[in-house]
Amino acid sequence: MRNKNRAFLDTLLAEVRLAAATREITPETIYFGGGTPSMLSLGELEYLLTGLRDLIPMDPLREWTFEVNPATISPAKAALLMKLGVNRISIGVQSWDDGILHTLGRVHSAEQAAATYRVLRDAGFANINLDLMFAIPGQSRDQWRDSLRRTIALAPEHISAYCLTYEEDTRFFQLLQAGTFQREDERDAVMFEDTMDLLQAGGYAQYEISNFALPGRESLHNYGYWNGNDYLGFGPSAFSTIGTHRWQNIPDSGAYIARMGAGASAISFEETISDKTRTGETLAFGLRTARGISAQAAAPWDADLAEMHSLGLLETRDGRLLLTRRGKLMADSVAEAFV
Repeated sequence: MRNKNRAFLDTLLAEVRLAAATREITPETIYFGGGTPSMLSLGELEYLLTGLRDLIPMDPLREWTFEVNPATISPAKAALLMKLGVNRISIGVQSWDDGILHTLGRVHSAEQAAATYRVLRDAGFANINLDLMFAIPGQSRDQWRDSLRRTIALAPEHISAYCLTYEEDTRFFQLLQAGTFQREDERDAVMFEDTMDLLQAGGYAQYEISNFALPGRESLHNYGYWNGNDYLGFGPSAFSTIGTHRWQNIPDSGAYIARMGAGASAISFEETISDKTRTGETLAFGLRTARGISAQAAAPWDADLAEMHSLGLLETRDGRLLLTRRGKLMADSVAEAFV
Protein backbone atom coordinates (compact mmCIF):
# COMPACT_ATOMS: atom_id res chain seq x y z
CA MET A 1 0.00 0.00 0.00
CA ARG A 2 2.81 2.40 0.85
CA ASN A 3 4.47 1.89 -2.55
CA LYS A 4 1.12 2.53 -4.21
CA ASN A 5 0.69 5.69 -2.17
CA ARG A 6 4.15 6.91 -3.16
CA ALA A 7 3.40 6.27 -6.85
CA PHE A 8 0.23 8.31 -6.52
CA LEU A 9 2.00 11.17 -4.74
CA ASP A 10 4.78 11.21 -7.35
CA THR A 11 2.16 11.37 -10.11
CA LEU A 12 0.25 14.17 -8.40
CA LEU A 13 3.40 16.24 -7.98
CA ALA A 14 4.36 15.52 -11.58
CA GLU A 15 1.00 16.88 -12.76
CA VAL A 16 1.50 20.07 -10.73
CA ARG A 17 5.06 20.39 -12.08
CA LEU A 18 3.82 20.03 -15.65
CA ALA A 19 1.13 22.67 -15.13
CA ALA A 20 3.62 25.05 -13.51
CA ALA A 21 5.89 24.73 -16.55
CA THR A 22 3.16 25.92 -18.90
CA ARG A 23 1.40 28.62 -16.85
CA GLU A 24 1.97 30.80 -13.82
CA ILE A 25 0.42 29.23 -10.73
CA THR A 26 0.01 31.67 -7.86
CA PRO A 27 -3.04 30.50 -5.91
CA GLU A 28 -4.72 32.52 -3.20
CA THR A 29 -6.41 29.38 -1.86
CA ILE A 30 -5.68 25.65 -1.84
CA TYR A 31 -8.11 22.92 -0.88
CA PHE A 32 -7.01 19.33 -0.23
CA GLY A 33 -10.05 17.08 -0.33
CA GLY A 34 -12.15 14.76 -2.41
CA GLY A 35 -10.96 11.77 -0.44
CA THR A 36 -9.10 11.10 2.76
CA PRO A 37 -5.71 12.86 2.52
CA SER A 38 -5.35 12.69 6.30
CA MET A 39 -4.95 8.89 6.02
CA LEU A 40 -1.49 9.35 4.52
CA SER A 41 1.39 8.51 6.83
CA LEU A 42 3.43 11.24 8.48
CA GLY A 43 6.26 10.74 6.00
CA GLU A 44 3.91 10.74 3.01
CA LEU A 45 2.25 13.94 4.16
CA GLU A 46 5.60 15.66 4.55
CA TYR A 47 6.73 14.41 1.14
CA LEU A 48 3.57 15.67 -0.57
CA LEU A 49 3.26 19.06 1.11
CA THR A 50 6.96 19.84 0.90
CA GLY A 51 6.93 18.90 -2.77
CA LEU A 52 3.98 21.17 -3.37
CA ARG A 53 5.67 24.07 -1.58
CA ASP A 54 8.69 23.63 -3.87
CA LEU A 55 6.49 23.90 -6.98
CA ILE A 56 4.05 26.67 -6.09
CA PRO A 57 4.80 30.16 -4.70
CA MET A 58 3.23 30.37 -1.27
CA ASP A 59 3.49 34.12 -0.69
CA PRO A 60 0.09 34.94 -2.30
CA LEU A 61 -1.62 32.11 -0.38
CA ARG A 62 -4.34 33.31 1.98
CA GLU A 63 -6.11 30.07 2.82
CA TRP A 64 -4.97 26.44 2.74
CA THR A 65 -7.68 23.97 3.74
CA PHE A 66 -6.97 20.33 4.52
CA GLU A 67 -9.84 17.84 4.70
CA VAL A 68 -9.62 15.44 7.63
CA ASN A 69 -11.29 12.12 8.26
CA PRO A 70 -11.87 11.69 12.02
CA ALA A 71 -9.52 9.29 13.80
CA THR A 72 -6.79 9.65 11.16
CA ILE A 73 -5.01 12.63 12.71
CA SER A 74 -2.33 12.25 15.38
CA PRO A 75 -0.69 15.12 17.27
CA ALA A 76 2.39 14.63 15.07
CA LYS A 77 0.36 14.92 11.85
CA ALA A 78 -1.47 17.98 13.16
CA ALA A 79 1.84 19.64 14.05
CA LEU A 80 3.24 18.85 10.61
CA LEU A 81 0.24 20.37 8.82
CA MET A 82 0.60 23.51 10.90
CA LYS A 83 4.35 23.68 10.28
CA LEU A 84 4.00 23.36 6.50
CA GLY A 85 1.45 26.13 6.13
CA VAL A 86 -2.02 24.59 6.32
CA ASN A 87 -4.17 27.17 8.11
CA ARG A 88 -7.70 25.76 7.83
CA ILE A 89 -9.06 22.30 8.65
CA SER A 90 -12.32 20.67 7.56
CA ILE A 91 -13.43 17.64 9.60
CA GLY A 92 -16.00 15.24 8.16
CA VAL A 93 -17.97 14.68 11.36
CA GLN A 94 -21.38 14.20 9.62
CA SER A 95 -23.18 13.33 12.87
CA TRP A 96 -22.63 13.09 16.63
CA ASP A 97 -24.85 9.99 16.80
CA ASP A 98 -23.09 6.65 16.40
CA GLY A 99 -26.21 4.98 14.99
CA ILE A 100 -26.46 7.59 12.23
CA LEU A 101 -22.75 7.25 11.51
CA HIS A 102 -23.30 3.50 11.08
CA THR A 103 -26.12 4.16 8.60
CA LEU A 104 -23.79 6.42 6.62
CA GLY A 105 -21.11 3.71 6.59
CA ARG A 106 -18.63 5.91 8.45
CA VAL A 107 -15.86 4.08 10.28
CA HIS A 108 -15.36 6.70 13.00
CA SER A 109 -17.35 7.21 16.19
CA ALA A 110 -18.67 10.46 17.62
CA GLU A 111 -16.03 10.31 20.36
CA GLN A 112 -13.25 9.87 17.78
CA ALA A 113 -14.52 12.94 15.94
CA ALA A 114 -14.45 14.94 19.18
CA ALA A 115 -10.95 13.69 19.95
CA THR A 116 -9.77 14.70 16.47
CA TYR A 117 -11.17 18.20 17.03
CA ARG A 118 -9.26 18.48 20.32
CA VAL A 119 -6.00 17.30 18.72
CA LEU A 120 -6.25 19.96 16.01
CA ARG A 121 -7.10 22.69 18.50
CA ASP A 122 -4.15 21.67 20.67
CA ALA A 123 -1.91 21.91 17.59
CA GLY A 124 -2.91 25.58 17.23
CA PHE A 125 -5.48 25.51 14.42
CA ALA A 126 -7.72 28.54 14.80
CA ASN A 127 -9.89 28.02 11.75
CA ILE A 128 -11.82 24.73 11.73
CA ASN A 129 -14.89 23.67 9.77
CA LEU A 130 -17.13 20.81 10.84
CA ASP A 131 -19.12 19.02 8.12
CA LEU A 132 -22.58 17.80 9.11
CA MET A 133 -25.31 15.98 7.21
CA PHE A 134 -29.08 15.80 7.66
CA ALA A 135 -32.05 14.01 6.04
CA ILE A 136 -30.33 10.68 6.65
CA PRO A 137 -32.64 7.63 6.65
CA GLY A 138 -33.75 6.92 10.21
CA GLN A 139 -32.56 10.29 11.50
CA SER A 140 -35.08 12.09 13.69
CA ARG A 141 -35.52 15.82 14.02
CA ASP A 142 -34.36 15.63 17.65
CA GLN A 143 -31.19 13.78 16.64
CA TRP A 144 -30.40 16.47 14.08
CA ARG A 145 -31.06 19.30 16.50
CA ASP A 146 -28.83 17.58 19.06
CA SER A 147 -26.01 17.35 16.48
CA LEU A 148 -26.36 21.04 15.76
CA ARG A 149 -26.30 21.99 19.45
CA ARG A 150 -23.27 19.81 20.15
CA THR A 151 -21.47 21.36 17.20
CA ILE A 152 -22.25 24.90 18.36
CA ALA A 153 -20.97 24.02 21.85
CA LEU A 154 -17.56 23.16 20.36
CA ALA A 155 -17.42 26.66 18.78
CA PRO A 156 -15.81 25.86 15.42
CA GLU A 157 -15.27 28.86 13.18
CA HIS A 158 -17.28 27.34 10.33
CA ILE A 159 -20.07 24.78 9.94
CA SER A 160 -21.18 23.13 6.69
CA ALA A 161 -24.58 21.43 6.87
CA TYR A 162 -25.62 19.42 3.83
CA CYS A 163 -28.83 17.60 2.99
CA LEU A 164 -28.15 14.00 1.96
CA THR A 165 -28.40 13.58 -1.79
CA TYR A 166 -28.89 10.31 -3.63
CA GLU A 167 -26.21 10.16 -6.31
CA GLU A 168 -26.47 7.52 -9.01
CA ASP A 169 -24.11 4.54 -8.75
CA THR A 170 -23.99 4.80 -4.94
CA ARG A 171 -25.24 2.39 -2.30
CA PHE A 172 -27.74 4.96 -1.03
CA PHE A 173 -29.23 5.43 -4.50
CA GLN A 174 -29.60 1.67 -4.92
CA LEU A 175 -31.39 1.42 -1.56
CA LEU A 176 -33.66 4.30 -2.57
CA GLN A 177 -34.51 2.56 -5.84
CA ALA A 178 -35.23 -0.67 -3.96
CA GLY A 179 -37.61 1.12 -1.61
CA THR A 180 -35.46 0.50 1.48
CA PHE A 181 -34.94 4.24 1.84
CA GLN A 182 -37.55 6.87 1.06
CA ARG A 183 -37.35 10.60 0.55
CA GLU A 184 -39.22 12.70 3.09
CA ASP A 185 -39.31 16.18 1.61
CA GLU A 186 -41.38 17.77 4.39
CA ARG A 187 -39.09 16.38 7.11
CA ASP A 188 -36.02 17.53 5.17
CA ALA A 189 -37.42 21.07 4.88
CA VAL A 190 -38.12 21.20 8.62
CA MET A 191 -34.57 20.03 9.37
CA PHE A 192 -33.17 22.71 7.08
CA GLU A 193 -35.22 25.37 8.82
CA ASP A 194 -33.94 24.07 12.18
CA THR A 195 -30.42 24.37 10.78
CA MET A 196 -30.89 28.01 9.85
CA ASP A 197 -32.58 28.92 13.14
CA LEU A 198 -30.25 27.13 15.55
CA LEU A 199 -27.02 28.16 13.86
CA GLN A 200 -28.11 31.77 13.56
CA ALA A 201 -29.02 31.76 17.25
CA GLY A 202 -25.56 30.31 17.94
CA GLY A 203 -23.84 33.24 16.22
CA TYR A 204 -23.26 31.68 12.80
CA ALA A 205 -24.21 33.67 9.71
CA GLN A 206 -25.62 31.74 6.74
CA TYR A 207 -23.41 33.17 4.03
CA GLU A 208 -24.34 30.39 1.57
CA ILE A 209 -27.19 27.88 1.53
CA SER A 210 -25.19 25.11 3.24
CA ASN A 211 -22.42 27.13 4.87
CA PHE A 212 -22.41 29.05 8.14
CA ALA A 213 -19.56 31.00 9.69
CA LEU A 214 -18.58 33.20 12.58
CA PRO A 215 -17.84 36.79 11.49
CA GLY A 216 -14.83 36.91 9.17
CA ARG A 217 -14.49 33.12 8.94
CA GLU A 218 -16.19 32.51 5.60
CA SER A 219 -14.32 30.12 3.28
CA LEU A 220 -12.27 32.09 0.76
CA HIS A 221 -11.88 29.01 -1.42
CA ASN A 222 -15.63 28.50 -1.64
CA TYR A 223 -16.17 32.14 -2.46
CA GLY A 224 -13.73 31.73 -5.34
CA TYR A 225 -16.00 29.12 -6.91
CA TRP A 226 -19.15 31.12 -6.26
CA ASN A 227 -17.63 34.27 -7.74
CA GLY A 228 -16.72 32.45 -10.95
CA ASN A 229 -12.94 32.61 -10.49
CA ASP A 230 -10.64 30.41 -12.57
CA TYR A 231 -9.36 27.33 -10.79
CA LEU A 232 -7.02 24.39 -11.34
CA GLY A 233 -7.68 20.89 -10.01
CA PHE A 234 -5.10 18.10 -9.71
CA GLY A 235 -5.53 14.38 -9.22
CA PRO A 236 -8.14 11.81 -10.35
CA SER A 237 -11.60 13.28 -11.15
CA ALA A 238 -10.38 16.85 -10.62
CA PHE A 239 -12.07 19.62 -12.61
CA SER A 240 -10.37 22.77 -13.87
CA THR A 241 -11.84 25.88 -15.49
CA ILE A 242 -9.74 28.62 -17.08
CA GLY A 243 -11.80 31.20 -18.94
CA THR A 244 -14.14 29.25 -21.19
CA HIS A 245 -11.97 26.10 -21.20
CA ARG A 246 -13.09 23.35 -18.81
CA TRP A 247 -11.62 19.89 -18.35
CA GLN A 248 -11.71 16.91 -16.02
CA ASN A 249 -9.09 14.31 -15.18
CA ILE A 250 -9.75 10.60 -15.52
CA PRO A 251 -11.55 9.38 -12.34
CA ASP A 252 -9.63 6.12 -11.91
CA SER A 253 -6.47 6.38 -9.77
CA GLY A 254 -4.69 3.47 -11.46
CA ALA A 255 -5.39 4.83 -14.93
CA TYR A 256 -4.34 8.31 -13.79
CA ILE A 257 -0.94 7.00 -12.64
CA ALA A 258 -0.51 4.90 -15.80
CA ARG A 259 -1.35 7.76 -18.19
CA MET A 260 0.90 10.27 -16.50
CA GLY A 261 3.68 7.68 -16.23
CA ALA A 262 3.48 7.08 -19.99
CA GLY A 263 3.74 10.80 -20.72
CA ALA A 264 0.09 11.03 -21.77
CA SER A 265 -2.49 13.53 -20.60
CA ALA A 266 -4.60 12.75 -17.54
CA ILE A 267 -7.54 14.64 -19.06
CA SER A 268 -10.57 12.49 -19.87
CA PHE A 269 -13.01 15.24 -20.81
CA GLU A 270 -12.77 18.84 -21.97
CA GLU A 271 -15.07 21.42 -23.47
CA THR A 272 -15.35 25.05 -24.42
CA ILE A 273 -18.22 26.75 -22.64
CA SER A 274 -19.89 29.91 -23.86
CA ASP A 275 -19.60 33.23 -22.06
CA LYS A 276 -23.33 33.05 -21.32
CA THR A 277 -22.97 29.60 -19.80
CA ARG A 278 -20.09 30.73 -17.59
CA THR A 279 -22.05 33.81 -16.52
CA GLY A 280 -25.14 31.72 -15.82
CA GLU A 281 -23.16 29.31 -13.65
CA THR A 282 -21.64 32.19 -11.69
CA LEU A 283 -25.07 33.74 -11.14
CA ALA A 284 -26.56 30.39 -10.08
CA PHE A 285 -23.83 29.95 -7.47
CA GLY A 286 -23.88 33.59 -6.43
CA LEU A 287 -27.60 33.54 -5.79
CA ARG A 288 -27.01 30.86 -3.15
CA THR A 289 -24.92 33.32 -1.13
CA ALA A 290 -25.99 36.03 1.28
CA ARG A 291 -24.54 38.62 -1.10
CA GLY A 292 -26.94 37.59 -3.85
CA ILE A 293 -26.32 38.71 -7.42
CA SER A 294 -26.51 41.89 -9.44
CA ALA A 295 -29.99 42.37 -10.90
CA GLN A 296 -28.39 44.04 -13.90
CA ALA A 297 -26.09 41.06 -14.59
CA ALA A 298 -29.10 38.75 -14.39
CA ALA A 299 -31.16 40.79 -16.88
CA PRO A 300 -30.96 38.15 -19.69
CA TRP A 301 -32.93 35.82 -17.37
CA ASP A 302 -35.58 38.41 -16.40
CA ALA A 303 -38.53 36.31 -17.60
CA ASP A 304 -37.60 33.36 -15.37
CA LEU A 305 -36.75 35.64 -12.47
CA ALA A 306 -40.09 37.43 -12.66
CA GLU A 307 -41.80 34.11 -12.03
CA MET A 308 -39.48 33.46 -9.06
CA HIS A 309 -40.44 36.87 -7.66
CA SER A 310 -44.15 36.11 -8.06
CA LEU A 311 -43.70 32.83 -6.18
CA GLY A 312 -42.02 34.62 -3.28
CA LEU A 313 -38.64 32.96 -3.85
CA LEU A 314 -36.70 36.13 -4.66
CA GLU A 315 -36.52 39.68 -3.44
CA THR A 316 -34.66 42.72 -4.80
CA ARG A 317 -32.67 44.88 -2.43
CA ASP A 318 -30.30 47.72 -3.41
CA GLY A 319 -30.06 46.46 -6.97
CA ARG A 320 -29.28 42.87 -5.96
CA LEU A 321 -31.35 39.71 -6.14
CA LEU A 322 -31.55 37.66 -2.94
CA LEU A 323 -33.24 34.41 -1.99
CA THR A 324 -36.08 34.76 0.49
CA ARG A 325 -36.35 32.25 3.32
CA ARG A 326 -38.76 30.27 1.17
CA GLY A 327 -36.34 30.62 -1.75
CA LYS A 328 -33.57 29.07 0.33
CA LEU A 329 -35.73 25.98 0.76
CA MET A 330 -35.96 25.71 -3.05
CA ALA A 331 -32.52 27.03 -3.97
CA ASP A 332 -31.69 24.24 -6.41
CA SER A 333 -34.88 24.86 -8.39
CA VAL A 334 -34.17 28.60 -8.55
CA ALA A 335 -30.61 28.00 -9.73
CA GLU A 336 -31.86 25.84 -12.60
CA ALA A 337 -33.19 29.00 -14.27
CA PHE A 338 -29.60 30.01 -15.06
CA VAL A 339 -28.23 26.67 -16.25
